[in-house]
Amino acid sequence: MAKQSGSNFQYGQLYRSEDKVYPREVSGRFARLRRLAMFVLLGAFYIGPWLVWDGRQAILFDLPARKFYILGMTLWPQDFVYLALLLIILAVSLFFFTALAGRLWCGFACPQTVWTEAFTWIEMAVEGNRSQRMKLDVAPWTVDKIRKKALKQFLWIALALFTGFSFVGYFSAVRPLAINLVNFEANAWAVFWVLFYGFATYGNAGYMREQVCKYMCPYARFQGAMFDHDTLIISYDAERGEPRGSRRRGSDAKAQGLGDCIDCTMCVQVCPTGIDIREGLQYECIACAACIDACDTIMDKVGSPRGLIRYSTEHALEHKSYRLWRPRTLVYSAILVLLLTAMVTSMALRKPAILDVIRDRNALYRDVGRQGIENSFTVRVINKQNNAHPFTLSVSGIEGLKINTDTDFVVEGESVMTLPVSLTAPHESAVGGNVINFELRSTDGSNIYVTEESRFRGPAENR
Repeated sequence: MAKQSGSNFQYGQLYRSEDKVYPREVSGRFARLRRLAMFVLLGAFYIGPWLVWDGRQAILFDLPARKFYILGMTLWPQDFVYLALLLIILAVSLFFFTALAGRLWCGFACPQTVWTEAFTWIEMAVEGNRSQRMKLDVAPWTVDKIRKKALKQFLWIALALFTGFSFVGYFSAVRPLAINLVNFEANAWAVFWVLFYGFATYGNAGYMREQVCKYMCPYARFQGAMFDHDTLIISYDAERGEPRGSRRRGSDAKAQGLGDCIDCTMCVQVCPTGIDIREGLQYECIACAACIDACDTIMDKVGSPRGLIRYSTEHALEHKSYRLWRPRTLVYSAILVLLLTAMVTSMALRKPAILDVIRDRNALYRDVGRQGIENSFTVRVINKQNNAHPFTLSVSGIEGLKINTDTDFVVEGESVMTLPVSLTAPHESAVGGNVINFELRSTDGSNIYVTEESRFRGPAENR
């Protein structure tokens, strides 16, 4: 792009790549919380596929078989409503906690944050602290630099591949998958997805890092719609901190016409997105609270009170009262309670078996003489539980209605049994369309009882 100034032209770039952010290591209560969250969440993610429940993988989303195994529960396609409810609950929870305390999810629990923290920790362990990493990147290539860069890349790739493998292990039985990968006998699609998710982890957490949060994540763009003046956000107390200026430890800042901020830029150096929180709330801020820990450490060193940068609200900074319960938090909490109640109730009332009845489409009915009118059905019984159950099938709704096929059978655990069923009813009862009920009962004391409504067709009534 060219800018004209008199007879001279100035040329500039339409696009400039972002400078690499070198976050400084920081210690403090929020740093400890972030590390704890990283270890807990990553530990749960990596250990999850290996857990066993009743002799099978505890968490397995078996898409080819259309079954989700979650601990002792098996979810079928008919249970999709639970997944929909869960997603709605998670979305409303995100809105609720954002209204309360800003981007807590981004700072402590988002996968991008968690894996970036892990990759950054590896980088620090191999290449050193912030200044050492910056010097290493601009230094000429030497044996020591090649060794450090190669070791970092090896550890990054190993963690990324293990992440991809663990992710695929939630959708394909992890133990056979591991054996097949080691023996080079894995399915091509399994290998593809391991490499795909491994590459995504490697790129996002190793290189893109804060760029994902700043430019790719939609949450950064619409978070402002969920904030209000009582939302807890990471704030710089400008009234206390300004004007900035360096000073000796123990000196009186007010006597020098200065605020508490000594302009050390530590809050900028520790920020994983490279922003200056002193410029106010910015959409790039992921609320990791690293700047709070850094500022508190500096305040301790210069002998000033902590909290120059802290979790606060706009109302609190304006010396107004903080309202926890306000219209939006009340609405979000009410919706959450309703959704959770609906989820728990529906799970408690969830039937362990499904009965589907399909009428024979080839003929409405058949006249079988003295036996009466016959209708044919296909009955499908789905046993959702892990163990087999014996069942008995009965029908009601028409006087003299009989089942002409075997009514006692056993359905194995997590399986489907399809039965052809023939019903007959006397001529005088089978007139027009009659509502009938199929009833399925377990006979082993498990108290499973399911009904399904259908219709028994017969000739129209003579007029």
